[in-house]
Amino acid sequence: MTKLFAEKLSKTLDGLEILQNISLEVETGSVTSIIGPSGCGKSTFLHLLAGLISPDQGRVLIDGQDYTGKTGRMGYLQQKDCLFPWKTLLANVILPLQIKKWPLVEARAKAMDYLSKFKLEGFENYYPSELSGGMRQRAALLRTYLYQSDILLLDEPFAQLDAISRKRMQEWLLAMKEDLDLTIVMITHDIDEAVFLSDQVVVFSPLPARMVLSLKLHPPSMRKLSYVSSPEFVENKSKIMDALYHEDTVNKA
Repeated sequence: MTKLFAEKLSKTLDGLEILQNISLEVETGSVTSIIGPSGCGKSTFLHLLAGLISPDQGRVLIDGQDYTGKTGRMGYLQQKDCLFPWKTLLANVILPLQIKKWPLVEARAKAMDYLSKFKLEGFENYYPSELSGGMRQRAALLRTYLYQSDILLLDEPFAQLDAISRKRMQEWLLAMKEDLDLTIVMITHDIDEAVFLSDQVVVFSPLPARMVLSLKLHPPSMRKLSYVSSPEFVENKSKIMDALYHEDTVNKA
């Protein structure tokens, strides 16, 4: 079933054409990764999905309803965790509920219910400077989830983490997706990460961004480390690299 449909989105900013007629269909409960050259408009595309800006043409549908240019329907986590250093972990994650005018006691109780799922139990009174990078990112994801729970837009969520923490966060995210029935659209520059996490990978060209590949994947239900050396994984990675580097070469010629 289609959860999110971006239909023929185009956007020009300050006279520069950023996105050109991009359509994307995202199935309920899936992970879709967007990959492409730096500066090709991937973040602008997420801004359009989130309703932070409006397209010049096209529309965004969620569950068949038009949400073009409307905020508040999807949770959006940008590249940095943006935790306030003077607030405790708990105070940071309840901010979306406070914005929604939840009573403080109820907001805290709601957040506490999810701390164990997000592997943050016992750290609610710690400050961001006292947390590891992975814990900070899980706190930011919990805050995003509490803002709007069924669709998450993630802009390079693990880019700041070391390789070991990044791998653990990838596995944790997949577990959370299943546990909480999430639909995820994420940007990444890591092809291995895109193939490992995703049910669908789309590749953008350099500016003006066009979709040059939409690849449906069929990952195993349990994605273990051995998956990255499987013939299917290697084949899919090769298809993505071919699309990326062919377009980059064509646009520089």
